[in-house]
Amino acid sequence: MAEIIQRDGTWAFDGTTVRITPGLHRSVPLFRQTYGEIAVPLEAISGVAFEPERKRGRLRMRLREGADPLLHATGGRLPDPADPYRLIVDVDRAGVAEYVAEEIRRSLLLDQIPKEPTKTYLLPGPPVPVSVRSSDGTVSFDGTRIRIDWADTSDRVKRATGPRIIHVGNLTHVEWLPNSGYEDGFLRFVTRETSFSKLPPEKDPYALDLWGSTRRDLLTALVATAVTARLPHPSAPAITASAPAAAIAAPADHHDVLLRRLRELGELHREGVLTDEEFTMTKAAVLRGF
Repeated sequence: MAEIIQRDGTWAFDGTTVRITPGLHRSVPLFRQTYGEIAVPLEAISGVAFEPERKRGRLRMRLREGADPLLHATGGRLPDPADPYRLIVDVDRAGVAEYVAEEIRRSLLLDQIPKEPTKTYLLPGPPVPVSVRSSDGTVSFDGTRIRIDWADTSDRVKRATGPRIIHVGNLTHVEWLPNSGYEDGFLRFVTRETSFSKLPPEKDPYALDLWGSTRRDLLTALVATAVTARLPHPSAPAITASAPAAAIAAPADHHDVLLRRLRELGELHREGVLTDEEFTMTKAAVLRGF
């Protein structure tokens, strides 16, 4: 067993799995503490290195492309301190860190682990059900469907439509961008019907606009990852036997979606939920999307 225990967390390697446990110190980001322990199988790892610095160093693990739904869902946009595959190491423990890294590298070599992208996820992502309260509302996922309950501060268009229920089978993918504190982020659930819509996140009833606490809004990556883990793997073929028929039917389907969206907006406008300016802006955004 090769193990290193630090205030930032613990890495323990038994020859087949690296078990990563976040530290409990207040310096450890809320995201890592909430995500919890991660068991990384050796076959998911492409490399590991220790990066020494003057006062402390970092252990960094690189995973094979396509192995982890977290990395796919977040697209490399997780802030560095929230990266669960990074461990801050005190300078007096540099030797232990080097030893752990070397043991993992030796096992990768002995087991001849390939570096090529994987065709399936090798890590499961966070368990479900999972629920996160963000600045724009609360998003929950039970493994089969997503529910969004809007906050009092959400846009009037969103609140007027009521809670949003989205079934995983209707999704094509998830888009996530963190709230940086300088620029708003979003969590968007893209369905077959909304894939051509380009509404801004604050108006899109299929998206959470992330503009509040960066620390808490980052937790929406938990939901993005849990949903991504239950969608087809990115290596799965996008074209099926029924693709030609679907391609022919697509224009009519998109036309129906457009008419339905415009009718909904018209009803909200007539009921006084949308002002003239809001109606004009939202209608223009929908038309641009189609």
